[in-house]
Amino acid sequence: MEDRTLLRDLKRLVEPATRGDPMQPLLWTSRSLRNLVKELAQRGHKVCPTVVGNLLRGLGYSLQANYKTREGSSHIDRDAQFRYINTQATAFLKAGEPVVSVDTKKKELVGNYRNNGREWRAKGTPEEVNVHDFIDPALPRAVPYGVYDLTNNVGWVSVGTDHDTASFAVNAIRRWWTTMGKERHPKATRLLITADGGGSNGYRVRLWKIELQNIANELKFPITVCHFPPGTSKWNKIEHRLFSFVSINWRGKPLRTYRTIVQLIAATTTNAGLKVRAELDRNKYPKGVKVSDAQLGAVNLTRHTFHGDWNYTIAPRSRRTK
Repeated sequence: MEDRTLLRDLKRLVEPATRGDPMQPLLWTSRSLRNLVKELAQRGHKVCPTVVGNLLRGLGYSLQANYKTREGSSHIDRDAQFRYINTQATAFLKAGEPVVSVDTKKKELVGNYRNNGREWRAKGTPEEVNVHDFIDPALPRAVPYGVYDLTNNVGWVSVGTDHDTASFAVNAIRRWWTTMGKERHPKATRLLITADGGGSNGYRVRLWKIELQNIANELKFPITVCHFPPGTSKWNKIEHRLFSFVSINWRGKPLRTYRTIVQLIAATTTNAGLKVRAELDRNKYPKGVKVSDAQLGAVNLTRHTFHGDWNYTIAPRSRRTK
């Protein structure tokens, strides 16, 4: 007799513990087949380890050695934080509330420079680019900041021309909401953001929290943030649901202008139905903005019981603190 819910339940079990290089099609899981069989049995599925292994391979998983699990420093609460993020995201999605994954993609040189990868062209007519692309602060760079909507499998990318700061990051979230999010989530009463632990949206960045307070005031509902623990940035959904496909789409193509970059990002699609919208952000975002203790203390922030430094909710204020 066909077990109609087996594959669905297996996906749910391995999803919180999924690992793998987002630039590659193969994934792997830290869960053993024996444990998966045991947990599937608790859900009413009679299945052997061999069948579970075959199902995992069909989902794109492969068997990997243990040393592959290490990525940078490993925090003692790393796996617990993964589970906590998954629990939060599941609760939000079940309630019909928006969940987004955010991050900054690698900065890209803008100009006639070599871009890794190859594309089909007439034989003997390779794309001609500059011989050298030395690191020069004066050269223009594109700063793509993405927002990936887990519910709708759609992405927003703000292509910045200035610095990657918390103000730039939150403005990208603001533009996503105004342009796409509000229409797709008209009944939203809260928002969950999953983000890396460092960078412009890091949990230690004071300006990040100040800017989130501003947008919470504008949206008039609370924003919950869950950060990935140190050394685990590539497990962020946006890396392997959006950015990896952007890289595939523009491989081998010189990113000569900002317009080219925006168009290539917006043209990114997948067989799973991914749609992306991209726009240029020419605003200036100065580095080194200082946030006082008083300003930070005025943020209406509630730390969660588990790792309040990584998990917190910022509620709107009725009025701004002067």
